[in-house]
Amino acid sequence: MIWQSIYVVLMFQFVLVFGAYDLKNLNIWPMPESVEYGAKSIFLSKEFHLKTDGSKYPDASGILKDGFTRLLDVITANNIIEFNSKVDDSLLLQGINVVILSDSDELQYGIDESYKLLVHANGKQNYAEIEAATVYGALHALQTFSQLCHFNFKSRKLVISQLPWTITDKPRFSYRGLLIDTSRHYQPLPMIKKVIDSMAYAKLVKCIALAYCRYTGFSFRNTFFSKIMGCYAKKRGINVLAELDVPGHAVSWGVGYPELWPSKNCTEPLDVSNEFTFKLINGVLSDFSKIFKYKFVHLGGDEVDTSCWSATPRIKKWLEQKGFNESQAYEYFVLKAQKIAVSHGYEVINWEETFNNFGSKLDRKTVVHNWLGSGVAQKVVESGLRCIVSNQDSWYLDHLDATWQQFYTNEPLTNITNPNLQKLVLGGEVCMWGEHVDGSDIEQTIWPRAAAAAERLWTNVGRLAKNPKDVGLRLMHFRCLLNQRGVAAAPLDGPGRVAPIEPGSCYVQ
Repeated sequence: MIWQSIYVVLMFQFVLVFGAYDLKNLNIWPMPESVEYGAKSIFLSKEFHLKTDGSKYPDASGILKDGFTRLLDVITANNIIEFNSKVDDSLLLQGINVVILSDSDELQYGIDESYKLLVHANGKQNYAEIEAATVYGALHALQTFSQLCHFNFKSRKLVISQLPWTITDKPRFSYRGLLIDTSRHYQPLPMIKKVIDSMAYAKLVKCIALAYCRYTGFSFRNTFFSKIMGCYAKKRGINVLAELDVPGHAVSWGVGYPELWPSKNCTEPLDVSNEFTFKLINGVLSDFSKIFKYKFVHLGGDEVDTSCWSATPRIKKWLEQKGFNESQAYEYFVLKAQKIAVSHGYEVINWEETFNNFGSKLDRKTVVHNWLGSGVAQKVVESGLRCIVSNQDSWYLDHLDATWQQFYTNEPLTNITNPNLQKLVLGGEVCMWGEHVDGSDIEQTIWPRAAAAAERLWTNVGRLAKNPKDVGLRLMHFRCLLNQRGVAAAPLDGPGRVAPIEPGSCYVQ
C-alpha cells in the first residue's frame, strides 16, 4: 500500500506567471523536451494505483508493475501520511493509466524511449495519463512523475502542485552511459544495484559499461553475478555492456594462463604471436554473447605499450616472419579481435587510440570511444565511423578537479554541424575509473556531476542552459532528492566529492 513505502520526495513551490513558463523554476531533472504547467494542486489518493486500459503491453515479466512499485517507494514514507476522507473526490488523484504502444520488452540500443505525461487539473479526470512507445519510455515517465510529487509537511499529504501538467519527452542521444570500473577495487553487488537505481532516476543510462577484464582477468566468468546485474538493470531500462580490454590492461590473465604473457618479466600486452591468445578471446566472447545481449561489446585497445613484443626473442622472430613492426602487430591484434567479436554478432567499440593509429583499417561498424583529445569526435564522424564521447578533461569522474559545471557544458557535437555527421555521434559516457573509489565513496564521486552530464545527453539542445548558473538550483534540488532516496550524492559546493561548507538541510533549501 502507498503508506507502507520508504522514501520522501520534496518539491519547491514557486509562483507561476501564466503564459511565461519559467523553466528555471521547474524541479525536473533532466529537463523534458516540452513542459506546460499551471497553478493548481491535487492530493494523491490512499488507493493510488496503476491502470493499463488500452495498453498493448502484457507486462509478462513485470517490468511495468515493478516500476510502479518503485514509484510508490520514492514518493512516500518515513512520513506519516494523513489520508483525510473528507477531501472531495475531485481533489484526489486515484492513479496512473499507462498506455504502451508496443507489446515487446526487448531492450536494445535505439529503442523508442519517448513518452507523454498528463496530469489533469479537472477532478473529473482523476487519473494521470502516460502514453509511451515502449515500456522503457513508460519507466522514464514514471521517473518524471515521481519528481512532480512532494510531501506537504503542514497538511501531511502527498501533493502534486502546478497542475495541469503536459510533458512530452524523449532523449537527445540513445547512448547515455556510466562506466563503472569494477577491477581496481571491489564494488559490492548492493552498491552496484544502488548506482543502477540512481542512474534510472537521472535517465542517464541505456547502457552501463562494466570494465570486467582490465586487471582482474576472468571475473566475467561469475555468470551468477552477471545474470543478476543484467536482470536487475533491464527492469530499470538499463543495458549492461561489458569491456574486454585487449591487448593491454590484461596482466592478470597470465595468472591463470602464463602462456599469454610475452615472458615472466614482460607481462603485457598479451602475446600477439600465440594463437591460443585469440582462442581464449573467442571463448570469452562466446560466453559474453550468452550473457550480455546488448549489440555492442567494448574491446578496449587503449594504452598499449608494444615494447614487450620486440624485447621477447620468440615474438621478435614472429614479427620478422610476418614482416611486422610493433605498430603493425598492434593493428593485427585489434583487427583480429574485432573479427572474432563480429563473428559472435557484436558491433565493436574501441578506444580512440585504434582510430588514431589505423582508423581506415577498422571494421566499418566500429564505434570509436573518444577519451584523449579534443576534436577526435569530429575526425571520427568525418571518416564515416560512429563515436562515443568521454573526453577525460570533462567526463572522467575520477578527475576530482572537474566541476559539475564542466560536466554540464561538455558538448558531444562540438564543431560537428552537418546533421548527417551528427547522427554518427551515438552519445556519451561518464567514466568512473576505480583507482580511488570503492564502496565507501563511489556514490559521492559519481553524483551529482554525472547528473549534469545526464541532462546534456537527454535534453533537447534548445532546452539546455547556456550558462550552468541557470540550472544550479534545480540540480541542487535533484541532488537533495538523491539524498532523500538513500544515494550519497555530494554537495555542489566544489569539484569532485566534497563536504558541505556550512550547516544546512535539503529539507529547507
